[in-house]
Amino acid sequence: MARENRGRFWDRGTGQIVSAALLLAVVLFFLPGVLVRGEPVCRPPDTGELPDGENAPASSAVPTGGRDKGKVVRLQTKEGPIVELNMADYLWGVVAAEMPASFEDEALAAQACAARTYTAVLQSSGKHPDADICGDSTCCQAYIERSAAEARWGLNAREYGEKIEQAVARTDGLGVLYEGKPIQALFFSSAPGKTVDAVEVWGNSVAYLKSVDSPEGDEVPNYRTQTALGSEEVRSLTLAAYPGADLSGDPAAWFGQASRNEGGTVISIPLGGVTLTGGQVRSLFSLRSATFTVTWDGSQFVFDVTGYGHGVGMSQYGANAMAKQGSSFRDILTWYYTGAEVGDLW
Repeated sequence: MARENRGRFWDRGTGQIVSAALLLAVVLFFLPGVLVRGEPVCRPPDTGELPDGENAPASSAVPTGGRDKGKVVRLQTKEGPIVELNMADYLWGVVAAEMPASFEDEALAAQACAARTYTAVLQSSGKHPDADICGDSTCCQAYIERSAAEARWGLNAREYGEKIEQAVARTDGLGVLYEGKPIQALFFSSAPGKTVDAVEVWGNSVAYLKSVDSPEGDEVPNYRTQTALGSEEVRSLTLAAYPGADLSGDPAAWFGQASRNEGGTVISIPLGGVTLTGGQVRSLFSLRSATFTVTWDGSQFVFDVTGYGHGVGMSQYGANAMAKQGSSFRDILTWYYTGAEVGDLW
């Protein structure tokens, strides 16, 4: 009896085990499909970190609009060869070369838009016989290859590279226009409180290149500099460029009284009886700007200089200061280019 009861118990238990096993198999068979179609039961916060605590690599791909991609730029490189680039890649190299990548996003976008406009104007100018533009900042605008820029930036290469890509992409195809036409979008490094009217530098009045207030100051590296030159150096440099100058007698009398604009930039100054513009003196003695004072200390001429660049158009450090105050790239461009607007170039 006990054997019979034990057998029935075993048979019943075995059946239960088999049934449970079959049910488990069915559940396991269908479970992956259920989980794939639904959200995970427990999802970690989207922190950008891998499970082992390392940061997940950020994607370096930033979408760039198709308008710049469809435009070709023939670049005369400083090394000599002419290369063809699409406008987006070319502008990346210009912004990287012309403006510190640590600047605010809106300042970088303003620089991209100004550089695109400047390029568009030069493409139809015929300035270079076999190229649209060159990579020499003293002639056209600077350009740097991506590998060289990234090497210069070191550990910041990915961050800075993506910032510039975004600046180019956000302004895709946009330019600075005056009465519907692209302008000569001149720019420079830093101003002494005001930009300079084009007529004071080159003698030609341009409606959109007027003097405006610029908010940068002593936070700019080398904002105030000093250059000292001996009398013989000043004499030789001046006579080589202006043979009619009279630099005899006491050097203290060589320079006359300067005429200045409201921002303190020299409009004109006599030197040895020849009247020069501030820009001519700047070029002659390799000064950082035409905003200077000059004194003779008994043994040398001392030039105290403020700012950097020709002073006409958009100040790059001024643009960054405006961006820090909340201005958009459109605000910046329409401030520095009087009466202009931002619109489509292509």
